[in-house]
This record gives sequence, structure tokens and C-alpha cells, in this order.
Amino acid sequence: MTQNIAFIGLGNMGGPMAKNLIKNDFKVTVYDLNAHVVADLKAAGANTADNAKAAIKDADVIISMLPNGAIVKSLYIGNNGLINEVKDDVLIIDSSTIAADDARAVAKACERKGIAMIDAPVSGGTAAAEAGTLTFICGGEPAHFEAAKLVLSAMGRHIFHAGASGAGQVAKICNNMLLAIHMVGTAEALNMGAQQGLDPKVMSEIMKASSGNNWSLQVYNPFPGVMPNVPSSNDYQGGFMVDLMSKDLGLSQELAAKSKSATPLGAMATQLYQIHQAAGAGGKDFSSILQLFQKK
Repeated sequence: MTQNIAFIGLGNMGGPMAKNLIKNDFKVTVYDLNAHVVADLKAAGANTADNAKAAIKDADVIISMLPNGAIVKSLYIGNNGLINEVKDDVLIIDSSTIAADDARAVAKACERKGIAMIDAPVSGGTAAAEAGTLTFICGGEPAHFEAAKLVLSAMGRHIFHAGASGAGQVAKICNNMLLAIHMVGTAEALNMGAQQGLDPKVMSEIMKASSGNNWSLQVYNPFPGVMPNVPSSNDYQGGFMVDLMSKDLGLSQELAAKSKSATPLGAMATQLYQIHQAAGAGGKDFSSILQLFQKK
């Protein structure tokens, strides 16, 4: 039987994810504050709703992809929250990247009402969202995780169960802290070589075949013109914004303080992205950190 899916939040990641559900023959109803992205999904075959409550009316599964924990909590457990409106057997999948405690608060409220819920933040960026090859990092009850697999596999290639509620968020924040660190290091190294007259494309090939190889070099080169179809070759437009990376790094440092974990490189990456953000780069892709090191 075809599952009815409500998808709330159609940004750079949510929009392509919803389209992949449609391609995999799910019946999808979408809602977002941005009328333009809603119209785009309607053209792709989605049903549309004027508000979140209307979107979830007949939903078997609710997926949300939202900017921060305050919005997620407001949507589900705030005044007039959706958990008071859903079907008894609904499954909630929140793919936003938020604080683990926020995810746990929503999960606890769902548990009290007998509602299945997992936190399932993603990794892979907009290219993976479009290709349906995202990595989902899930937290929640094993039975709820198993129930979500069919839907998640329509949007992703790798699906992990990290542990109890909130565990998906912890794993995602650790991953994004590492991502920021190796992107900063890659940008520094390529920029230093370029300032010494080396070709960044040649340097990238050398480092990919050497001990400095990493995901930023392989998939998401930060130097313009080195790699096609990545934000650095499109004036750093699209992709994962500096504003969002700064938010995630802030979450990493909150988590580090709470667990008394030493994260000196994470703290430095946080400061660098905050400086870049304050200089007006918040709307650019996070690989634009290279511009922070370039001579003006």
C-alpha cells in the first residue's frame, strides 16, 4: 500500500529529498513558508497544503527538514503542536540538524502520546540530496528505525542507527565538526600553494594521491575552477551555507562543554566560520572559507 507522506521544510536539502520520494511512488504532500519552492514541488507531482496541519491530515509518515531546534519544537510540541493532530499510527522522522536535547524533548513528548519518532539528520550535501544518495544518521527506538527504513532508502544510500533518541544528532554534529576542520585545512593548503604559484588543480590531484587526501578534496573542492558542479565553481552559491555550518559548529561546542570534551580544532573552526559569517559570507557555501585566507 502506498504510504502518504507529509514533508515540511523544502529548502536546499528538503526539496530534493521530497522529489525523490515522489520518484519512488510515494504520495507526498508538502508545506513550506516559501511559495516558490512549494510550486516547484507541485510541478514535480506533490500535493500541497496551506499549513502544516493540513499537510499531515492523512499522513502515515511526517518528515521535517527545518533550520533549528526552536522551530522543530514549535512545530511538534509547541502551542497547537502537530503531535496533537496526527494519526495514532503515524511515524515522525525529523531530519533537521538540531541539538540532541531538543531532539530528545520532541521524542519524549511523542513517547508520552504513543507516537513513533526518530531523529534522522543527514550527511552528503545538496548533490547527494538530489541524487538520492544521502547518509541518514538515526536515533530512536530500534522498531521505529526499522519502520523508517523503507522511506529513508528512497532518499539515501547509507542508513545508520546510532542509538537512542538524540544519538543521530550527536553523531551528525561530530561529523560536521570534522567536516569543517578538514575543509578549513584543505582551503589553507590549496591557498598557500596557489600563492606560491602552484596550479590548484594539480595540487589537488597530488594531495588526493597522498596522505592529505580527504572528502573536501575528493568531492567538494573549495578552490574555484578545480572541480565542476560544486559551489566553489559557481561563486559559492547553493550547497551548505556558512550560516548553517556556523550553527552546527555552535552546537558542537555546546555539546563539547556539556560533555567536557576537548575540541580545540573544533573551537578554532567555529571561530573562523563565525568571522567569515560576520564578514557577510553567511549565505555562501561553507567551502567559501577559502576566501577568508586569500589576499585581498
